[in-house]
Amino acid sequence: MDSFDRHILSLLQRDASMPLKDLAEAVNLSTTPCWKRVKKLEEAGFIKAKVVLLDAEKLGLGLSVFVQLKTQRHDSQWLEHFAQTVMQFEEVMEFYRMAGEWDYMLRLVVHDMAAYDRFYKKLISSTEGLSTITSSFSMEQLKYTTALPLPRD
Repeated sequence: MDSFDRHILSLLQRDASMPLKDLAEAVNLSTTPCWKRVKKLEEAGFIKAKVVLLDAEKLGLGLSVFVQLKTQRHDSQWLEHFAQTVMQFEEVMEFYRMAGEWDYMLRLVVHDMAAYDRFYKKLISSTEGLSTITSSFSMEQLKYTTALPLPRD
């Protein structure tokens, strides 16, 4: 990956709908070489998907919740069942297995506290072996980005 590729990725991760002509001009390439680079980046897996980002507030999903979990079980069968269960919840935006004090962390987006309570009840009734669950509620989002920091030359 060279500086052209990094520049292309930087621009596309901020606006994947950028017309090829504009992208090529921005990175100082003609359209065909720029298009070929984009295709190679897609084929190599650097570009995973092109999506539209929605405004959660406007959709009535104004409550972000960070859920930390401890479990009594650490075997692979339990983890597989737990992961499949959690991935079925549309409220779960991110799901991590952690090192440190907590075993798992989730980031949810829900309408309100009642919606979170419904999620919580579904989670605990569908999963055995959870020993501790704690939740933190975001009061204000100070930064949010989907743009990854790209390595420099």
